[in-house]
Amino acid sequence: MTATPDLGLGVEPTPLALLLLGQRTDPDSERGTSCPGELPPASDPKLVDRARAAKAALGDSVFVLGHHYQRDEVIQFTDVTGDSFKLAREAAARPEASYVVFCGVHFMAESADILTGEHQQVVLPDLAAGCSMADMATAEQVAEAWDVLTDAGVADVTVPVSYMNSSAAIKAFTGRHGGTICTSSNAEVAVRWALEKGSKVLFLPDQHLGRNTAVQKLGLSLDDCVVFDPRKANGGLTDAQLQAATMILWKGHCSVHGRFSRACVDEVRERVPGVTVLVHPECKHEVVTAADLVGSTEFIIKTIDAAPAGSAWAIGTELNLVSRLAKQHPDKTIVFLDKTVCFCSTMNRIDLPHLVWTLESLVEGNVINRIEVDSETARYAKVALDQMLALPGV
Repeated sequence: MTATPDLGLGVEPTPLALLLLGQRTDPDSERGTSCPGELPPASDPKLVDRARAAKAALGDSVFVLGHHYQRDEVIQFTDVTGDSFKLAREAAARPEASYVVFCGVHFMAESADILTGEHQQVVLPDLAAGCSMADMATAEQVAEAWDVLTDAGVADVTVPVSYMNSSAAIKAFTGRHGGTICTSSNAEVAVRWALEKGSKVLFLPDQHLGRNTAVQKLGLSLDDCVVFDPRKANGGLTDAQLQAATMILWKGHCSVHGRFSRACVDEVRERVPGVTVLVHPECKHEVVTAADLVGSTEFIIKTIDAAPAGSAWAIGTELNLVSRLAKQHPDKTIVFLDKTVCFCSTMNRIDLPHLVWTLESLVEGNVINRIEVDSETARYAKVALDQMLALPGV
């Protein structure tokens, strides 16, 4: 058995724990989150050379995008890194690229296809790279939920706000019903805009970002929020509850950020003297209220970049990013908020072998795993995306 990797992040995986990763569920997680298996292996030098050669052969005809949660072996070949919306917008700003290779997950590639030109083809190296959060809200479920709101007499005063981490179909639903898309960076602005248009918000699909935005940013109370569960009749809510609520939160969450608990925050404060706890707003409300700082992926990166040498940080977000920040800032103590090793399993499906296969196929003139959004869905999804672009400060 190989030696247990030392991440230097306050994470203590044992050989037995690593063996079990991916084969068990976590009872402390909302959904029984599975970890993705062993830590990502080191890149095969031959694959590195092949990726480099293929990318050079394609030249300006290919534009490779990489989400912050991707493995380092993939990030090294990206032209731009960022969060989901930044990457989609970057893709749209490169009309000279015939091929956009999106190293992320499916909904991100969909957004890129919607925002890029008709002459551009968006490729996802592994079609199995989905998003558990996005999958928690299907178009059929949301249509049924809207019927429930209609029957309760509140649909006419409800404005949908959908997180970027949603399918093209959900974005299209949002556009059809006069709503907007948001990111974790501009959720406050988006919800304020929606509440100027109506008296209620249907927030999809991440309940935690919606709740944290409403309470932490807009000053609403927890009592102003209700959770719509699509697996229950009428969402598990009465007409009176829907009529009284300001925020109707979809019962969805990020399987990685949903792992963190208040106990994680308390434990790291005892373990690391003087630590500052920095978390993503997709975390549970109990984690956000216990943290020192809360912000988007880009906010987390900028905060660590600007932090003074010698400072100590516990970060509650995906482990690939935390590990990368620790390597980039050896003058600071950076630990993972949870002592259990857990990467985003779907993000980690994009590995170097898949990227090499994608690039070499393009060199041969074969476009594999193209992501195409049908024109009707794309049209209404773009309405919602354009509304987000029109929000102040975007």
